[in-house]
Amino acid sequence: MTAPTRSAPTPRSPAPAGAAGGLRFGYGTNGFANHRLADALAVVADLGYRGVALTLDHDHLDPFAPALARRVSAVARRLSALDLAVVVETGARYLLDPWHKHAPTLLHDDPARRIEFLRRAVRIGADLGAEAVSLWAGVRPENVEPATAWDRLVAGCATVVDAAEAAGTTLGFEPEPGMLVEDIAGWRRLRGALGDPARFGITLDIGHCRCLEPLPVPECVREVGAHLVNVQIDDMRRGVHEHLEFGAGEIDFPPVLRALGDVGYRGLVAVELPRHSHAAPAVAARSLDFLRAAAREAARPQPDAAVREAARRRR
Repeated sequence: MTAPTRSAPTPRSPAPAGAAGGLRFGYGTNGFANHRLADALAVVADLGYRGVALTLDHDHLDPFAPALARRVSAVARRLSALDLAVVVETGARYLLDPWHKHAPTLLHDDPARRIEFLRRAVRIGADLGAEAVSLWAGVRPENVEPATAWDRLVAGCATVVDAAEAAGTTLGFEPEPGMLVEDIAGWRRLRGALGDPARFGITLDIGHCRCLEPLPVPECVREVGAHLVNVQIDDMRRGVHEHLEFGAGEIDFPPVLRALGDVGYRGLVAVELPRHSHAAPAVAARSLDFLRAAAREAARPQPDAAVREAARRRR
């Protein structure tokens, strides 16, 4: 991979003080689908992000293309040169099947290609020094009974957990609206079925919490804080699974960032806007501005419960 010619980077402003100010913001490469990976990494670094959520895909470190080891080494060097941390994402839409989105999943009759993909993702994650490798269940095929789908999911995840343990990699399983495991309760059930493995954490998409979880978004963070290994962040509306730019949905972000600080989360908080590649640099720039402002607000001292109650009564 040849490094592109780069303009002078935008100076990185210091992170806000306080617990929320210690958060490290990243950006998902699935929101840079029209960029070469080297170019996307350069833009993300120049804007001041601290890491990337790298979706393995056709043009972004294809795990099935030739000379994988050489290409992984090149990306690792590039990440190091740019001082970017990384998590590995496995949500590529048509990498495994050019006709069917996300197929096959662990729930299909023949999940072998998905399992091989996840094994490769684990090895790539280990070679890149990734903080986590993220995966999800998939949508249950219509011809597969729920109990069969669940058994297949548990068996497939057990295989991936074995690979992660051998590689020393941490897994972050993501509850995804509309999939077999779509909420925190489903993730807890799956983790229990696997025997509560230490390397099987949770990837929490902040937008998904607003979309369908019964708890307020900051409480979702606190609910899984002990197992939180990867955070995706975007705005969303209740009942609608659509990743929105910040301010276009219903989430109040300073309390969310405060909750992340309160639970001691130190992993990446990566912007997840997979349908915004057409304007990636501009969207990434204003997203970081928004998150930094929200982090400053989150870091401000909060009044105690008695003061908040008195203010509520006055209103």
